[in-house]
Amino acid sequence: MAVPFRKVSKTRRDKRRTHFKLSVPGMVKCDNCGELKLAHRVCPTCGTYKKREIIKQ
Repeated sequence: MAVPFRKVSKTRRDKRRTHFKLSVPGMVKCDNCGELKLAHRVCPTCGTYKKREIIKQ
């Protein structure tokens, strides 16, 4: 089994990980109430999806 000859320094390790980030989810405005919600999902505030009431409030 291959074993690294030297320890990878913290700086080198962190440089490699600079592109490994969390991304912000795609948020859109609700057509009904104007609150921000995740795209293609029912609005948690008013319970509508594509201008139809899905969850009765």
